[in-house]
Order: sequence, then C-alpha cells, then structure tokens
Amino acid sequence: MSYVHSLPTSVSFTGKGLLGYTFGPLNQKDLDIYYVEVEKGHDTFMISKKITRTYYILSGSGYFTIADHRYDVSPGMLVEVPPKVEYCYSGKMRLIAFSRPRWFVGNETFTKWNPDVVRGDFPYPADARLTRSIRSWLVGLIRFRIFGKSPTTAYLRLNQRLWDHLPASFAALSPMRLYGQALHKLARIQGVRAQAFSTYFLRERAQLELIRRLAEQRPKADTLRVAVLGCSIGAEAYSIAWKIRSGRPDLKLILQAVDISKQAVEVAERGVYAIAVPQLTYTNIFERMTNAEIAELFDRNGDVVKVKSWIREGMKWSVGDVGDREIVNALGPQDIVVANNFLCHMDDWMAERYLRTIARLVSAYGYLFVSGIDVDVRTRVAKDLGWSPQQELLEEIHEGGDLRHFWPCHYGGLEPLNKKRPDWRLRYAAVFQLASSGESA
Repeated sequence: MSYVHSLPTSVSFTGKGLLGYTFGPLNQKDLDIYYVEVEKGHDTFMISKKITRTYYILSGSGYFTIADHRYDVSPGMLVEVPPKVEYCYSGKMRLIAFSRPRWFVGNETFTKWNPDVVRGDFPYPADARLTRSIRSWLVGLIRFRIFGKSPTTAYLRLNQRLWDHLPASFAALSPMRLYGQALHKLARIQGVRAQAFSTYFLRERAQLELIRRLAEQRPKADTLRVAVLGCSIGAEAYSIAWKIRSGRPDLKLILQAVDISKQAVEVAERGVYAIAVPQLTYTNIFERMTNAEIAELFDRNGDVVKVKSWIREGMKWSVGDVGDREIVNALGPQDIVVANNFLCHMDDWMAERYLRTIARLVSAYGYLFVSGIDVDVRTRVAKDLGWSPQQELLEEIHEGGDLRHFWPCHYGGLEPLNKKRPDWRLRYAAVFQLASSGESA
C-alpha cells in the first residue's frame, strides 16, 4: 500500500489557461486530488452534476465566480462548490483541488466561455441543447464500464490488432474501408481528448523536405518568417530551423514558437536535452535521428546535448493559446505557419475554431502546414476559405505521418489515402497556400 504520493513528472491535463497534475492513484476510490497551476483561469463556466469540488489556494490571487457572484481569493482560503451550481475561476494562482466523488464522464455541463481566458461566441447555442443532450447520452452509452472495464475499448483494441495484421491490399477494399470508417467514428466518440506529450526531432521528414524546397525559392538574403504552433519542448521548431539554415544560410530566419505549456516552453528555450532521460514527453525524442544528424544539430557533453548556437539564432519562444486572436495578432503575418499534431486532440468544433484563427497568421501567398487534424474538419475549412492544396510531396506527407498508424481505432488516427475519392487532392493535403492573408478570411 502506498502512503506517500509525489507530484507526477508529467502534466496530467491542460486547459487554455491552466495545467494540472493528478495525485495517485489513491486508496480512497471516491476521491481525486489535483495540483493546478492557473495562468489565466478555467476556460469555461461549468455546472457539476454530482461532484463537490473543494479548492485550497496555495499562492497567488484571483477570484471564483459562483452562482453569478464574485469571490476574491488569496493564499490560505478554501472554496467549496457543490453540485448543480454554475462556477468558474480566474487569476494567476496555484491550487490544490479535491473532487468527491471522483470525476466521471458526463458530470460537467459547460455553459459559456470565461472571458478572462477565451473570447468569442460559445459554440453551443440554446437551440442545440437537444442535440447536445442526445450526444451526451450516446457518449455515456459508448463509454459505459462494467466492473471498471470498457467493452467499447476492448472491442476497439481487438479490432486494431486485427487491422494491423491485414494485408494492405485487403484493407484497401471498399467494404473494409467502410468498416474502418465505422470503427473510426466509434473511436472518435469513445476517446477522451487529452493533450499528448510526445514529440521527436526530425519527426515529419517529408514536411521538412517541402519546407526546404520552399526556402530554396526565396530571393538571396531574404527574410523568412516562420511560426511553429504547439511547439512542445522544441524538437519540431529546432528541426525546421536546422533544415532551413542548412540549405539557405543567407536567409534571415525569424522563427517564433508558441505552446500553451509554460514548462514545455522553458525546456524548449534552453535547448538542452538529456539523451537517456525523457523531459515532459513519453517518447525518446532522438530515436528518429542518425548519429550524424545528432552531431550536426547538437553540441554534446556526455549524455547531455545542446542545440548548436547557429540553429538557435533568431528563434523566439512564447507561452500562449494559439486559439486566442490577441496571441495571433501579436505574432504578426508569417510566411510559413506550422500547426501539426495538436488539433486532433480537440473536439471538432474547437479544432475548427482554432484552425480558422490560426489561418489569420498566414501572410498573402504564404503556406500553412496542418497535419494531425480530422480530415473532415480540415477539408471543410479549406473549402470555405478557398485554400490551395499543395500537391508536391502530398502522398509522402500524408502516409509518413505518425497518426496513420493509429487508424481506425484511435480518435486521432488518419485514414489511408484513397485516390478513388474525387476530392482526394484536397482531402489528403496537409499543406496549403493561402492566396490572401488569413486576416481577411
């Protein structure tokens, strides 16, 4: 039996204005305890169905809005919010939160945005309540557990094992594609969206090659502005900077990298990594590199490496929510915007809102790289805003992405390329040129 619980080394959950860690698993089966670092606040107002939440303020200051009344809080104060009461909190503070009973799917009803964190219209208008209710019932049914086990999860895992062993020619048959699409719809309903702390250096090699080719087209000594969104601990941003500077050292590269996690940005900005020790990630970030590539990107001291200074030059790092238009406006127009592998972890309505906001960053005739997002969402936005899909390396980029291996039984899985679809060149493109700046979209 465990009597002492340490803070996890990795973040358990994040929001637009906070991140948190979960203690445990605890011996008290009806209790959850969290440590929460609040930068702005909780993004939505919410009503709990059955859970009572108690918050103890460790440091900082802010306020809770409970039943339309504001309560200012400071260190040493305790806040208790019972079920069936609307509330939210804002500020910059550190909290210990207690939930009794433990959190379960369907407990919360989200009512509106917290304007201290998110601005804009809330995605669920009043006339959509019936649809939301039906969907909530369906999600609850699919996520139902028997003795703590999910039949749906077991079914999907079994199907994924079988799918991984299917001959490619058999999996490509129309009936199997239809079955795979049905499995993926089930996985998207069943899967609980969560930020995934996984990244690699040189992760998207086909995309890196296309970025190199685009850089080659720039005039001599030109300025190239690049934004890497959801930069995590810096592996993707440094990979892009290395690829551009290796091929076009004459260019003035201004690369801005943004992530919602303060801890991740701090690691990225240092550019120092331990070879054998994971840092805020579940992956070995060097496993896709050759020894020669490691030697070219890093200065090494034993088991610790540091990104070379000529690669880091001109790179700017910031903490922010790229769904916030103020953050986007502060970054300014970019020639290339990279927004890979984080929109898939959002519900469709939120991913679409983020994608439309991110498009505002792209300068006229600039390029948007956006893999790791539901293809229906991306296709819908691309059609609506008139984006031009780039055909160069289209198949290599699509088939080379990590998420291809998760289809069809994971919510983030990417369906195989199907050239029989009349819209396949648009649907499977992950790179687009925007004829006008996103600001006018």
